[in-house]
Amino acid sequence: QVQLVESGGGLVQPGGSLRLSCKASGSIFSISTMGWYRQPPGKQRELVASITSGDRTNYADSVKGRFAISRDNAKNTVYLQMNSLNAEDTAVYYCNLQFRGLSIREYWGQGTQVTVSS
Repeated sequence: QVQLVESGGGLVQPGGSLRLSCKASGSIFSISTMGWYRQPPGKQRELVASITSGDRTNYADSVKGRFAISRDNAKNTVYLQMNSLNAEDTAVYYCNLQFRGLSIREYWGQGTQVTVSS
């Protein structure tokens, strides 16, 4: 069983920065794809960024050039550095782990609120 615990959310002014962290329990972190998703108020959950076990990254068009995902396998932690935040980035941000073995296993964190407002 894997548990994901996010931290780093909060209230930030437009143009500001935040760094989200997600720490995973268990032993499959380093061989899993990690992702950050977000769910704005009244909207569906969407992929923000992902990083494979081989450090290949993927970003939503809306965050390219502003957000950066990274991972530290020694700490079982994935990060999301968010810069130049705007009101449209306001959402609950969720950490996701996908492990593709004989079957696909997927886990979610509890979410952390990010609010961009002056």
